[in-house]
Parts: sequence; C-alpha cells; structure tokens
Amino acid sequence: MENPHYAVRKSLKRKLEADLIHTSKQLHPKISAKILRHVSLLNSAHPSSVSDCTAIKSAIDALSLLAENEDLVDTLLKCGVVPALVRHLRLTDNARRDDGDEADSVKDDSDGVTKHFQFEVIKGCAVILELLAIEKEYQQLVVDAGALPCLVDWLRMQKISTIAQPLIDLLKRVADAITSLAHENTGIKTLVRMEGGIAPLVELLEFNDIKVQRAAARALRTLAFNNDANKNQIVECNALPTLVLMLQSEDPKVHYEAVGVIGNLVHSSPNIKKEVLLAGALQPVISSLSSSCPESQREAALLIGQFATTDSDCKVHIGQRGAIPPLVDMLKSPDVELQEMSAFALGRLAQDSHNQAGIAQSGGIEPLLKLLGSKKVPVQQNAVFALYSLVDNENNVADIIKKDGFQKLKAGNFRNQQTGVCVTKTLKRLEEKTQGRVSFLANSMRVLKHLIHLIRLAEEAVQRRVAIALAYLCSPHDRKTIFIDNNGLKLLLDILKSSNVKQKSDASMALHQLAAKASSSFSLFDIAPPSPTPQMYLGEEYVNNPKLSDVTFLVEGRSFYAHRDCLVSSDIFRAMFDGSYREREAKNIVIPNIKWDVFELMMRFIYTGTVDVNLDIAQDLLRAADQYLLDGLKRICEYAIAQEISEENVSLLYKMSEDFNATSLKHSCILFMLEKFDKLRSEPWYCPLVRHILPDICMFFSTLLVKSHPADS
Repeated sequence: MENPHYAVRKSLKRKLEADLIHTSKQLHPKISAKILRHVSLLNSAHPSSVSDCTAIKSAIDALSLLAENEDLVDTLLKCGVVPALVRHLRLTDNARRDDGDEADSVKDDSDGVTKHFQFEVIKGCAVILELLAIEKEYQQLVVDAGALPCLVDWLRMQKISTIAQPLIDLLKRVADAITSLAHENTGIKTLVRMEGGIAPLVELLEFNDIKVQRAAARALRTLAFNNDANKNQIVECNALPTLVLMLQSEDPKVHYEAVGVIGNLVHSSPNIKKEVLLAGALQPVISSLSSSCPESQREAALLIGQFATTDSDCKVHIGQRGAIPPLVDMLKSPDVELQEMSAFALGRLAQDSHNQAGIAQSGGIEPLLKLLGSKKVPVQQNAVFALYSLVDNENNVADIIKKDGFQKLKAGNFRNQQTGVCVTKTLKRLEEKTQGRVSFLANSMRVLKHLIHLIRLAEEAVQRRVAIALAYLCSPHDRKTIFIDNNGLKLLLDILKSSNVKQKSDASMALHQLAAKASSSFSLFDIAPPSPTPQMYLGEEYVNNPKLSDVTFLVEGRSFYAHRDCLVSSDIFRAMFDGSYREREAKNIVIPNIKWDVFELMMRFIYTGTVDVNLDIAQDLLRAADQYLLDGLKRICEYAIAQEISEENVSLLYKMSEDFNATSLKHSCILFMLEKFDKLRSEPWYCPLVRHILPDICMFFSTLLVKSHPADS
C-alpha cells in the first residue's frame, strides 16, 4: 500500500495564508512577476556571499509559501523555480565535493556563512520540491532538472560528526522530498535505487531522531511498493532487524511506518516474507493489533493477512500467539478501513481448521455477518470470504444459521460479482454441511441434529431462523422429519401471522422454496387422488355419433348422441342411469345450465380421456366437471387455469377453487401468493386472506411433504 501520508499533504496544500487564498486571473500576472524576481535572485546569488544569504533565505521562504497553493504550481514551474532550486542544491553540494573530504568536512565558510545557513537553504529547497512533486505530472520534470542525485547526496549528511537541529530538519525534509518524487512513479523509484538512495535511507532508520526515522521509513515504504528490485536491496541493506525493533517502539507513529514498510516488502514476495518472519516480526506485528493508533492497527491487520498466506503452520502460529481476539474487536470498529483489514486477515486465518474454531469462539461470526451489510465492496468481499472458510467447520454451521447468517447471505445486496460468486459458494457449502453427503456423513448428521434441537428448544426467534434456513438447505430425506415430526412447518406458518413484514416475507419465500423442492419429482396436479371408478374410453370416432347411440342429450336445443356404457365413468351419469331417476329409461335427456361447447368438451373427455382446454372455456368446463364428478377433467381445467394466475386474479381464482373443490388449483394459488408476497402484501385483501386459509396451507404442505418423502415414494 502506498503511503497515505500524501492524501493529507495534498489537502494541506489548499490551505494558504489569507493573502493567497484569492488568486484570480487578474492577480496571476503580479504573482508571476513576484516569482520571477525570486527565481532571478536564486539564479544570480551565491551562498558564499554573506550579503546574499538573507536574500536567498527570504526568496526560498516566499517560494515555499507560494508552493503551498495548488493553483500556483504550474506558474512556479513555468517561471523556472525547479532549475533555480537544483542550482542551490548543487552549489552547496559541489563546494562539499571540492573539499575532497567526506561529509564531515563541511566547515564554516571564511566569510562567515555557516553550515546552519546551508542546511536551512537545502531544507527550504527540499520542502518546495516536495510540494511541487505531489502532483505526479510534475515529478519527472523535477527529476529531469537533476534534483534526485543532489537529494540522495544530502541524505549522506547523517555521517558528519556534529548533529544539530538544522541537520535533523534537513534530513527529514530531504527524505520527504524523495518520498514525494517517487510516489506512485515506478521509474523514479528505480532511479532512486540507481542513484544509491536506498542505503542511506536504511541507515537513517537508526538515526537518533524519531522524526527522521519516520521520514526514512516513509520513503522506504514508497520505494518498496510494487518494485521487487527495491525490495531486495532494502533487505540486502539489512533493514529488517531495525524495522522489527521499530515495530516495538512506544511511539505509535514509528511502528505505523515500520509496519507499512514491512507490509510493502512482503507483498507478493514469498521469499522476503519468510525473511521477515525469521527476523522476528510476527509477535511485534500481532502486538500492533492492539495499538492505540488506528493506522498501525490497520497496517498490522493487513500484514497479518499477508503472513497468513505463507503456509498452514504460519496460520496456526498467528492464531496461537493471540492475533484473533484483537482482529475480532477490530471488526466492530466504526472505522471502515479497520473493518476491511481485519476481515481480510481473518479470512486468510480462517483457512485453517484450528483458527475456524478460534474465530467462532472469540465471537467473530456475528460481526462478520454484520459487515455483509456494509456499503463498501472490499469490506463485504472480505467478510464473505471469511464466512466461506468458517462454514467449512461443522461446529460453526449451526451458529451461523442461528445468528441469521443464512438469510443475510441469501438476501444481501452484493454489488460485486466476485463477492456474489463467493456468497453462492458459501450457501452451497452450508447446504452440503446440512444434508449429509457421503464424505462427511457423520459430521453432517451431527449438524442436522443440532439444528433440529434448536427448532425444538431454542428461543422463538432462533427457531424461526433455523426453520427458514432448513427450508432451503435440507435434503429430501429430512424434510418430513424437520417440518412434520419436529414442527418446522408450524413455525413457518406462525410467522405468516406475524406483524413483521420482513419475517412474513422470509417465511413466504421459504415455504415456496420448500414446495418447489418437494414437488420437483412430480406435478402438483398429481397430488389429488384419482377417481375410484374405472374408466372406459370408446375413442374419438364415437363422440356425438348417432350410430349405436342409446341416449340423446338435449343441450341448448341441440342433440348430442351418447352411449350409456361409456358414461358410467361419471358418478353422476352412473347414478342417473342406474338409480331411480326418471332419466333411467329416457331416450332424450335435457341438460340445463350448460353451454353446448362446454358440454361437448366434457363428453369428448369422457369418450377419449383427454381434451384441449383454453382459458376462455376452462372455468365453465371446471364447473361442469365438478358438477358431474369428473376428477380427471377437473385436473385438466385446473392446470389450464393455473397457467394464467396473476396478481390481479389470484384471489378470485382461489375463491373459484373453493367453490368447485378444485384442490390442485387451490394449491397453485397458495404457491403463487407465497411467491409474490412482496408484490401482493400491500393489497387490502392479501393478509386477511392468508390468515383465513392457513389451515388449507397447512394441509397442502403436510400432504406434499409426506407424499414427497423418499421413503414413502
């Protein structure tokens, strides 16, 4: 992760002195002229002249103030500020090089110009370059002007014998300038290494000033990000022992920077990761999880997640050394970044079975489930990944369901495709753990027994959550046991009486899912028992055929020729011809209250056992089939009508199913009303109707679950 220091730095650039806040186009020419005067002075003045010292310092201070205004950066660059600054970096540097001695040969000049002044000038130059380089588009311009070698050389000033505050300030500012130049710029990161800048930065980690240590660590952190060659050189310069010591600093800002460097070093670098662990970084990083500094906690959690990808032994060691409780506490933080990093670390740790139990034992399941509702995609993604691993442990399945995890996973708003895929896999794993696949049958049976125990004895809210989850997850072999023998069905039906809309919606969808699974192997229209009367079909050629006809029906003034032997499949016709009715001996029988086309279709069914029914005639034909007790024809009519159930007509069709004892149509209406709860619940008739038909719903599901039970089929 690149150093977030720069987001803060960029925002600070916008805060100016009162006289620079208003920089309209009319003022820019005046400001440009002012900048040009300062640049001209820097280009002509020489630090060896006492008379020039004050002017140089004044010009640099003024330019520093102007550089803080983001709107003036382009103007500063066009006026040639960078070459003028580099000139002074190089002038003082050349004077030092001309002495032919090491860095500690810097002395007071003969004309009274002191090292203090030199350091102030270099510090001021570094500050301005740092501000200008915050914008990536200007970084290369600064480097092309020759600033980088000069800055690297000034880093080596740490070796002089006398360390004073001006030198401390200089070293910090030079390190910050290099950090700013290299930020998110791969080419400049490489140039810093090629100019020899990494070694002095590593040495500065041990400098006797905390601010310089932090600045050096910030620079190394930036240089290490996504640059393998820089990472390797930082390690070769023996930075790891010092960084590990910095992790244990009492200054939270120091271990924040140190953990950031280590994090960038180990990212996508397995070999360096092993070296970091061998250097003893693990325990200090775990300790940083409890830091008072949220930034340190975040970086430590990220690093724990990276360590946890090494091997299974490392995951175990991390858990054994106490990382899990503070990570779980971080899940509960209002800081979204802490949530994200802790969920990331726990997701990697949860890939180990021992840690799966430890995370659950430390109370990690509930906050992870809560994070499913986060609006930040990475938080959701990391939480889902952690839960996916936790579900792998059978001991966690019941707890996840108990805490409403199934519904949160199923109904969550997951905007990222990858997160959605992981949710699907997690739900599938829950199903596998619940159903008792061959590979882990004993454990799965234990899971199911635990869930059934919760249905029977847990508090009502938990009972309902478990019943809803099992409607989706249980196997066909267990449906009857759960929902008939252990009152799971009653729990779901009781929720339909609730005043809580969300609960009613969940129960409706669960019941619909339960019915869909239970009826997957047969049609709902096969549930109704067939007619006990044997049926004999003469065939199409006998329909309304006067030849050999022994009875004629008069319908709407038209004759329909029939055969008594074929009509006995209808209990009504059989009673008509076999009983004491007057039609027994009649040759012509009047059929009132039935239309000709309806009667013809009914008779065609009696003769052939089949008939094509369209919706226009289905309802009248259903009435006739009910009147003449033709169960097979009723089912054909019910099926045709059921295909046209809609939100507008479902209540009327349910009433029709009651009027004509149309069981299959009734069941279809029930399922439709359950499935469309969210759309129908606002209708004034819906909730009263559902409450009224609860006995019918109960009877339907009881019959369905028994009929669909594999042992009974």
